[in-house]
Amino acid sequence: MKVLLAGGGTAGHINPALAIAGYIKNKRSDAEFLFIGNRGGMEQRLVPQAGFEIKSITISGFKRSFSPKSMLENVKTVSRTFTSSREAKKIIAEFKPDICIGTGGYVSGPVIRTAAKMGIPCIIHEQNAYPGITNKMLAKEVSHVMLTVEEALQYMSPSCPYTVTGLPVRSDILKQTKEEARRALGFDDSLCILSFGGSLGAGCINSAMEQMIPWHVKEGLRINHIHGYGGMGKETFPAAMQAAGIPMKSDRLRITEYINDMDTCLAAADLVICRAGASTLAELEAVGKASILIPSPIVAGNHQYYNAMVLGKAGAAIVMEQKDVTPQILIEQVKRLYEHPEQLAEMSQHAAELAVPDTADRIWNVVEQLYASRSNSAKK
Repeated sequence: MKVLLAGGGTAGHINPALAIAGYIKNKRSDAEFLFIGNRGGMEQRLVPQAGFEIKSITISGFKRSFSPKSMLENVKTVSRTFTSSREAKKIIAEFKPDICIGTGGYVSGPVIRTAAKMGIPCIIHEQNAYPGITNKMLAKEVSHVMLTVEEALQYMSPSCPYTVTGLPVRSDILKQTKEEARRALGFDDSLCILSFGGSLGAGCINSAMEQMIPWHVKEGLRINHIHGYGGMGKETFPAAMQAAGIPMKSDRLRITEYINDMDTCLAAADLVICRAGASTLAELEAVGKASILIPSPIVAGNHQYYNAMVLGKAGAAIVMEQKDVTPQILIEQVKRLYEHPEQLAEMSQHAAELAVPDTADRIWNVVEQLYASRSNSAKK
């Protein structure tokens, strides 16, 4: 079995592709893999680190501005659309894949579209509840669509064959119990909050935590709190804590720029306050954690809002749009959950009910069926 995978631009597209390759490799040790990524994209680093070969094409997306610079870039993008398809066709013809799988990002467009025209069975995986523009277009041309959540189907081609597979999550997040994680962190069994805004941080979350952490410390509440303030809070957040007389680390606090042991921190948490990226939400579901979600308003298609609302409608999360967030409102939400732990437990249960524990099997079943279909056709 020869498998070609295309996806890139962000870790949200690259990591699912790597996970899918890993699932297939576990089932078929003789499988051969080739990734196609965008020249200069982060996939050029992440894919070889995972032990897979990658080749490159050059592609870019359209700018939504009408500035002279953006218009010039859009002219280049039109040109790259044609050249990238030629580059993809050459790589595909040389590799001769049995199946092609796209996980989103601009690079998957020309690769999957070209492979489909060449008669190769193609699959796409959509991570978000509101699909990206590339996957929305490709859904009309591929053999099968894999969805993280069924809510995405309403934005896709109504005739596309699909399977709800869930989103691959790291197996490491399921290895620790809450008790083991808290012992590792030095926390007791009080309510544990985990808050973060990703590696760069999120200004609105940091601003709220600058007031929330001093609030629960000075009120003497039994709350353990882990906060990752990210790169954008590197200068301001420690200064704010110092001004408030709050230590960066204590028997109830752990405040750090980056959270390098997210698996342990997630296992320890009762409540998570964060953005609404697809991978983060899949992990919250997998470990059954209640959350307060503040979707980023500056992502394509506002997809984080749609992701968050899947959990919100299920009673697994409180969803707050960034424009409505103030430190005081967020403190009130946490205070209510602190005073009513039964609500927190219900939210956690609803999160766990959304999890897809057999994602690997579902993905493999789609791949295996298409491969078998192609093999049978070749024999006729």
